[in-house]
Amino acid sequence: MRILIAEDEARIARFVERGLKANGYASSVVEDGISALDLASSGDFDLLILDVGLPRMDGFQVLRALREMEVDLPILMVTARTGVEDTVQGLEAGANDYIAKPFRFEELLARVKLRAREATAGAGAAGSDVLELGDLRLDLRTRVATFRDEPADGDGEGAPADRAEESGGAAGPERSVELSSREFTMARVFLENPRQVLTRDLLLSRVWGYDYDGASNVVDVYVGYLRGKLGARRFVTVRGAGYKLVDPRA
Repeated sequence: MRILIAEDEARIARFVERGLKANGYASSVVEDGISALDLASSGDFDLLILDVGLPRMDGFQVLRALREMEVDLPILMVTARTGVEDTVQGLEAGANDYIAKPFRFEELLARVKLRAREATAGAGAAGSDVLELGDLRLDLRTRVATFRDEPADGDGEGAPADRAEESGGAAGPERSVELSSREFTMARVFLENPRQVLTRDLLLSRVWGYDYDGASNVVDVYVGYLRGKLGARRFVTVRGAGYKLVDPRA
């Protein structure tokens, strides 16, 4: 997904660009409305993060011009204005979403991910509201995970196939568990990137936000929570790298 950032405040533009890069998104920055309109209408981008207070041509003018040109690029408006009238004006003019400054990066990231999911039409999901890997299913609406029980020994390290043999491969009864907000977000990141090694830094930025400065072991703690709720063998430790989600019966 390639994102165009139209923002004239250099500090904010760098902050957003670095955060998106850390989460795997390619992005480009422009500092005025004319440039934003030119690039946004080129067909080279999948999302426009559009600041309202741009020089030369403000964000509302860029938005209206793009919609008059029948450019259906998703647009996320960003502004320091907090009035309801501004929000309504942007949405009625064709913006897909609206966020007010100051904002936390994780809030912006959640909105970017929503646009990405809509663009990919639920790729990797059993339906638009469900992610799955093997017997593990995560309902995005209810935050409920459904899976089959397995023996609870082991810490998730080592080859999943070997561990499946050790457990005898017997599937237990189906269970459903409700996840906390952070557990749900982390489980979602894993299910959106099945069998891929996810570093602690990547998990930290995607679950807690790019500017998180709390406890350094919080990722390990929450992987432990998910292992306890969903099964230790699903979450494999890759020493010196991070973690990956696997199907223990595959």
